[in-house]
Formats: sequence, structure tokens, C-alpha cells
Amino acid sequence: MVKNENEKMNAKSRQSGVTLTEMTAVVAVIALLVTFGLPAIRTLHSSFESGASVRAMISAGLASARAIAASQQHYAGIRFQKAYNPGDPEQLEASQYMIFIVHDFGRTGLANGFRAVEGLKPIKLPDSVGVMDLRYRTNNLDPRYSGDELIDEDGDITADVLRDTTAFSVIFSPSGKMVIHDVRIRNKDGETTDASNDDIFNTESNVTNTENPVGMFIQDDYGDLGLGQELSRNSFIIYDRKEFKQAYEKGQGYSDCLVELVPIYINPYTGTMISVD
Repeated sequence: MVKNENEKMNAKSRQSGVTLTEMTAVVAVIALLVTFGLPAIRTLHSSFESGASVRAMISAGLASARAIAASQQHYAGIRFQKAYNPGDPEQLEASQYMIFIVHDFGRTGLANGFRAVEGLKPIKLPDSVGVMDLRYRTNNLDPRYSGDELIDEDGDITADVLRDTTAFSVIFSPSGKMVIHDVRIRNKDGETTDASNDDIFNTESNVTNTENPVGMFIQDDYGDLGLGQELSRNSFIIYDRKEFKQAYEKGQGYSDCLVELVPIYINPYTGTMISVD
């Protein structure tokens, strides 16, 4: 009786095993699924990194900024700016963010002073795309901006120019209407010295400190870096960062990858984005 049961168990064990041929077939099928599935996975990933994805992010950000302006009854908006990257002096690889900002004369000590909204973290944009307003400072001591050409007086794109055109703001009034308003970004403590511990906007020396950096973004006190008081914007473009970097490194300027892009305008009454062909 025991012998029969042992024989049955051994037979069952042998039946539940997988032969080498069967295992080879399974591995082959899995390999085929992975091979054909990778393009789909890459496509799915790219969809999250696309311009459409960024438009959705910006649209949600604009709606949130309008709500902040209405709820706090202060001018508020979104600041687009690249975080400081010590290994990227040309600002080609630095990550770009959306930061919620609010007007605060009491803290900044500036009539047009804005600071980051406390409790809201900067939102990182996908690394594959970026946002520009296509304007740059023509005089480092003057807040005026030139037309829509992304080159400096010498005909070159520089790190300062690139930092300038990728750092701009969109502002809403307390009534929720988009307005053109002078903007000067400063830390929450209003400090021009290194005394502030603001982990978002801070002085150049605090942000660039290699041993103990404080803050992600350099505040608007450095005209020679392209960061100073400026008017808020009502339009921008979304560009492919890889194409721009390749054109930049080849010395082709920006024309091949930027000039044909459709500008995106913001409806002043609804805060929604409009593409103009």
C-alpha cells in the first residue's frame, strides 16, 4: 500500500516537471514578447515626455496659479526657471521647473517683489522638452527686452542668454485675470545677503555653494546672469531640448529647431493656452 502511494507521488512529481524543450520554448516566447513589447513601452514613455504632456502640466499649473491669486487676493503666478546645475555651465542639461509665486512686498521689500508660495514644491518639467519666451536682456542694467531673437549682441547664444529666455513668469491678478506685471523674484526672507535659508530661491553664492548649497534657483538680483526684474509674459514656446542642444553644439544657432515653432498664448480671461498658427 505504502509502495503504491510512493510510486504515485513519484509519478506525479515527474509529471509536474518541465522538460528542457518546454523551458526553451517558454524562454523563446518571453524573448519575443519582450522584443515586440519594448517599442510599445518606449512609445508609452515618450508620450509622457511629449509636448502634449507638458501642455497639460502647464495648463494645470496656470489654473492653480489663478486659484492662488484669487484665494490669497494677491498677484500670483508661475515662474519658469532652470535649476542651478554645477556640472552644466552652458545650461543645456539643467532641469526646468514651474514654481508657484506670489507678490509679497512685506517680505521681499520690493514693490514688484515675488517669492515662492510656501508649501508648494516646484514642478519639474520633462527633460525632453523645455519652455522659452524667446526674449533676452539686451542691457544687463536695464529691464527692457528686445524682440524675438535668441542671440546676444555678438550674434551668439550664451549661457546667460539661455538662462534669461528660460526664466520668465506668467502672472494673474486677484480677480483671476492674466496681466502684464513687473516681476522681481527674491527669497522668502527678502535677503540680498546669504542669511536666507530659503530652499527654493536664494542668492547666487548660496545656490552655487559647492559645500553647502542653499536653494535651487538663483533669484532676480543678477542682471549679468540674465536674472533681473522683467515684465511677465503672455506667450511662450515649447521646444525639443535634444534638437536644440544638437543645433547649439553644431553652431547652428536656434533657427533650425525654434523659428518654426508655433507660439502659445494665454487667454487673459480664462488662463487657458491658445496656439496661433
